[in-house]
Amino acid sequence: MELSRGIAFIKRKVRSRYSLFAKMNFLILILFIPIIIMFTYSNRIALNVISNELQVSNTKQLSFLSSQIGDRINQTMDFMITFSRDPNVQKFNGLNIWDDRYDRMQTRYVIQEKMVLQSGVTNIWPVKYTVYSQQNKEIISNYNNSALYNEDYLKRNMTGKWTYGDGETEPPGESKSFYWFYTESFGQKGMLRGSNLVLEASIGHGNIQNMLDTYKAGGQGDPFFYHKGDTPILNRSASKHLSNELIHYLDKQSLEDTMQQVVRLGNENYLVSAVKSPQLDWYLVDIVPFDQIMGPISFSRNLFYLSMVLLFVFGISASVLLYRNVQRPIRKLIRGLQSVQRGDYSVRINSNVNNEFSFLFYRFNDMSRQIQDLIENVLNEKLRAREATLKQLQAQINPHFLYNCLGYIINMAQMKDEEAVVSMAHNLSSYYRYTTRMERETASLNEEIRLIINYLDIQKLRNGRINYHIDIPEEMLSQHVPRLMLQPIVENAVIHGVGKSYSSGEIRISGEVSDGCCRIYIDDDGPGMNPELQEVLNRKMRVPLQEEMGCGLWNTNQRIIHLFGDNSSLYFTKSLLGGFRTEIIWEIPAKEEHHHSTLQGDELHADDHS
Repeated sequence: MELSRGIAFIKRKVRSRYSLFAKMNFLILILFIPIIIMFTYSNRIALNVISNELQVSNTKQLSFLSSQIGDRINQTMDFMITFSRDPNVQKFNGLNIWDDRYDRMQTRYVIQEKMVLQSGVTNIWPVKYTVYSQQNKEIISNYNNSALYNEDYLKRNMTGKWTYGDGETEPPGESKSFYWFYTESFGQKGMLRGSNLVLEASIGHGNIQNMLDTYKAGGQGDPFFYHKGDTPILNRSASKHLSNELIHYLDKQSLEDTMQQVVRLGNENYLVSAVKSPQLDWYLVDIVPFDQIMGPISFSRNLFYLSMVLLFVFGISASVLLYRNVQRPIRKLIRGLQSVQRGDYSVRINSNVNNEFSFLFYRFNDMSRQIQDLIENVLNEKLRAREATLKQLQAQINPHFLYNCLGYIINMAQMKDEEAVVSMAHNLSSYYRYTTRMERETASLNEEIRLIINYLDIQKLRNGRINYHIDIPEEMLSQHVPRLMLQPIVENAVIHGVGKSYSSGEIRISGEVSDGCCRIYIDDDGPGMNPELQEVLNRKMRVPLQEEMGCGLWNTNQRIIHLFGDNSSLYFTKSLLGGFRTEIIWEIPAKEEHHHSTLQGDELHADDHS
């Protein structure tokens, strides 16, 4: 009896499962039918659209290639016109300038270097330039030109247009080039006065081939350059047999500026497109195998139908398995991860499956426990590391200043300047009392300013030209900043600003509070730094310390960032005094910002010292 009830239960489950399976199959079938119908319809339209678009695209590509060739030619012509006005070129054709042999050699060298440089800039489109002087009956070229000055050659080629060939016989193994001759003569076209400066540009056969090869590498065509009556310029991998058949066909046609036809050559159809180059009066012609391009579309259509059948079979088989064994566990995992993302590390996933997801659930629960245990330790370690870094950076500043002070004492002692030695020794003693108080990494800005006043007074003893002016708002003086934040920067202004010029000597330190930030500006009227070097120095402040970089400014910048955050830093720019400016910018901590907004006081003024 119990056995009969068990069998009946299994049958009901099986029937129910197959009933659901049949429903899903029916839904998938309903989904596939409109897809197949729409694909059949769209494929038919696509064949027509692609055919039209292929023709339009091919014409556009050829037009673009023609415009590229035109741009290169226009650039060459613009250079020729500009170059003809170059003082050295004009000097080459001048009168009574060859008295000095060195002057003539130098002029020829400069002209040739400029032509070589221009050709080298456009090395993908090298141009041969030649300058003819009718006055001196001499020529200069940017290539090994063994030809001599020939008046008839110039008169024959002064047509004002680009020509294919210059009327001379080409050496064996070389092809013709395109030539253009230019002179500033305002006389009758094609006539020379006898004292003209004539410039010749020649574009080689290989330049056109390079453009054709690049064009062919990006498409399926076989382009060439064509002009009725001249030998066409083929790309280097062209099918000569096919090109000859098409050239024979084009010789019988009357071509307009643009032409596009489907031509049958041999046993296949080809799409032939032609675009005229207005500068050279030649045609860019491209031949594309029409049947070969359209053939894959029909093949892909048949492949699509086969894929639909296979996809239908596999879709039915996989749908149920994916839903029951993948989708449900993934939903549980996603909900758990969302809880962790919100900061709830106490979430746990109860697993009632016995597959790969059970391991994922176990590892997720273990991960949550470890994150919950470690997050507090990580925060504490981060705080300790931050404190250690601040102390390290501060310690690196102290030797930098000590070496400079000891050097100064030695120099003053050698000069028997006892007053300066005593003053420096006294200041050095005060400085180390100040810096050895390592229990605090920061000091008030007021303490930093007093240290700077002492430092500048000492520097004034060394250099009587130094004058300084300090203008800091009183509300900033209570700000806590890294120890020795200002000293390396002021020292930099003294050494590299005032010390490198005999006419400068002013150092100005000013400050302001605005937009929740404190700003201090250290200016000098020294020689300054060009904008490119300033930008390089600003970039170095944002990268790790390198061997060739000085550590003073970099360490100061890092200490400011560590104390006040990433929006605080050093920035270098041009000073209003004409020299170099260093800007120190730091954000006012939130707990102090309200306090400073209520303070109103006068600024601390230190009169100019002379």
